[in-house]
Amino acid sequence: MAPDRSAIVLTLEGVVAGYGPMTILHGTTFAVERAKITTVIGPNGAGKSTVFKAVFGLIKVRTGRIAFGGEDVTNLAPRQLLAKGISYVPQGRNIFPELTVLHNLELGGIAAPPEIDLPARIEAALDRFPILRSKAKAQASTLSGGQQKMLEIARSMLLDPRLLLIDEPSIGLSPMMVRETFDILKDLRDRGTTILLIEQNARSALQMSDRGLVLEQGQTRLADTAKALLNDPRVGELFLGGGSRPEHGAEEK
Repeated sequence: MAPDRSAIVLTLEGVVAGYGPMTILHGTTFAVERAKITTVIGPNGAGKSTVFKAVFGLIKVRTGRIAFGGEDVTNLAPRQLLAKGISYVPQGRNIFPELTVLHNLELGGIAAPPEIDLPARIEAALDRFPILRSKAKAQASTLSGGQQKMLEIARSMLLDPRLLLIDEPSIGLSPMMVRETFDILKDLRDRGTTILLIEQNARSALQMSDRGLVLEQGQTRLADTAKALLNDPRVGELFLGGGSRPEHGAEEK
């Protein structure tokens, strides 16, 4: 099923990009709907993280176009993209471990325009993540892996982004913390944030997503509803652990 064109917030059209002489994205094209979770899956080396870096201005797009909210944002700098409403949580831990939780949040607001009430935004983030409030004065290095991921997400939300790019949020987390992290993402979606997600646990990610994309060799091979991809035998065989299993209404744990 094609996305609702009237609800498109992000589009990539024929994007070619890579690192040095190496080309990773070979004309990548897809669209992302507003206030939906879209999960990107594919084999290692397919270009998933490279897509995010291209969208967020961390690598140059050689040819092609990226549009956000109908505006051409190809090759804008990350600070400019933050100002336009795009936030990025990269893979791995991206906190300042020797600083307190509160100081980490304050640093996350450095790019905020002067008219934003940053203390109020931080208070709202702490309301949304009560465990972070209880540890606000603790060094970030003392947080569990799941709590550190919450801190990263909370920091990314300070600028009230319209689009959140999040790369492999479940790495290193316990199954319970993975479920809690996914619940946080669904809550953000329900509040109106568009989420583009890369996740190693493709089945679980698709089960909580609205749409999915399959990247292979830097190109979009499939794009459909998450449910359709979960039930597609090709996707099941290649990316979901040996064969698709139809949904039965309950999320697998």
